[in-house]
Amino acid sequence: MAKAAPQIQSEVAALPAHIAIIMDGNGRWAKQQGIARVRGHKQGAEAIRTLLEACKTRPHIKYITLYAFSTENWNRPKDEVSDLMELLRHYIRHEAKTMHKEGVRLRFIGDREALSKDIQKELADVEAMTAGNTALTLVIALSYGSRQELANAMKRIGQKIADGSLKPDAVTEQMISEHLDTSDIPDPDLLIRTGGDERLSNFLLWQSAYTELYFTEVLWPDFSGAHLDKAIECFSQRERRFGARNE
Repeated sequence: MAKAAPQIQSEVAALPAHIAIIMDGNGRWAKQQGIARVRGHKQGAEAIRTLLEACKTRPHIKYITLYAFSTENWNRPKDEVSDLMELLRHYIRHEAKTMHKEGVRLRFIGDREALSKDIQKELADVEAMTAGNTALTLVIALSYGSRQELANAMKRIGQKIADGSLKPDAVTEQMISEHLDTSDIPDPDLLIRTGGDERLSNFLLWQSAYTELYFTEVLWPDFSGAHLDKAIECFSQRERRFGARNE
């Protein structure tokens, strides 16, 4: 049973509706435990389940976006990449139906063409199955890189300019957003990075222009509902001005 969230001294309107997370620290967690890296990744998958349980009692959270596998992660040792892909298959097959029953909508962003055909099909099937769910939208970034995403958006817009269907001076920020993988998803209010590093690592660069950033030393497999509340409380104490002055 999900643990009830503690009271946070803030209006619900001031709490984040969309939280993005860079789930860092699986390998270091495994090293600390003296176990194989793959077991660290498996424990990281368990932490996702813990996160989703926590979201049930925090109704202001409508979107969670997780950085699961970056375009740069393809450069990791082949056996680690293979383990991660197998873990992905296992997670989709064993968790998707449960999340569907709980009203969770799943969305996947990133370069699907780089993934194996069977994984591509399973991602599409899961998206179709959960498309009508409204309790929570879980967005998983796979083979994702924000610079690549932006380059692809520019190519699509450039093609419209080249074929005459769009004038260059008609290009707006809103149009760029509509050509990104996240076109149907609001920008994140809060971005959490676990594991101690303080950088975005090519994650949601356009979308995070005015996102509040929160960094924690906690390794992802140890991330709990209490850690989530600490990040949310920090967010609730900040003043978001979006570039304007508050006289």
